[in-house]
Amino acid sequence: MNSSLIIIVLCIVSAIGFFIFKKSVTSSKQATDMNTAQAFVNVKDIKDQYLYTLDGCVMTYINITPISIELLSEKEKEYLETSITAEFRNLNKPFKFIAASKPIDISALLEEYKDIISKSDDQVQKVLLRKEIFVMSDYALSGEVLQRKFYIMLWEKYKEGIEEELLKRTKDFVKRFEANNIHCFVLEKAEIITVLNLINNPHYESLEEREVHV
Repeated sequence: MNSSLIIIVLCIVSAIGFFIFKKSVTSSKQATDMNTAQAFVNVKDIKDQYLYTLDGCVMTYINITPISIELLSEKEKEYLETSITAEFRNLNKPFKFIAASKPIDISALLEEYKDIISKSDDQVQKVLLRKEIFVMSDYALSGEVLQRKFYIMLWEKYKEGIEEELLKRTKDFVKRFEANNIHCFVLEKAEIITVLNLINNPHYESLEEREVHV
């Protein structure tokens, strides 16, 4: 998926988030010497929609479905930009925008093409499919077969009962996007694990069809 598809919307939201973050920066110092994979990811536990960190925070994640701005007219783009800015300008807490690349498994499609070749009597079709297999295999080996995924991360310093307040804030974020016809949803445990893998493991393969554990 073209990473520019949602760039106007997400640049606006990211800019707002960065501005809020700058206002909220404190003198607290984060550890830079991380000796284990768990410390690097900073994960203590994941339950339902919440990720608990080793440094005492609780986080939620929102998946944002990209939209094709190429299908919009200039007036529609301008309206979307104005509308999104208005929706998020009154936020008073920081958030983080995450864009990650997810490898796409094309093995099933290649096998389908090979099956068609083995059963087809059309020599032209066979030649075209063999060329397509060659091109797609070359893309796969080069690492260019990627899908862009977009997320928003929100957090609060942990205290008893803070999860309800954080989830309310997260759902408010979702409503702001969906008011502009941008579909998004709050991630659950397995989906959060997928995001962590996308961010921290450059050789990550999709876990969506596997059983995942923390």
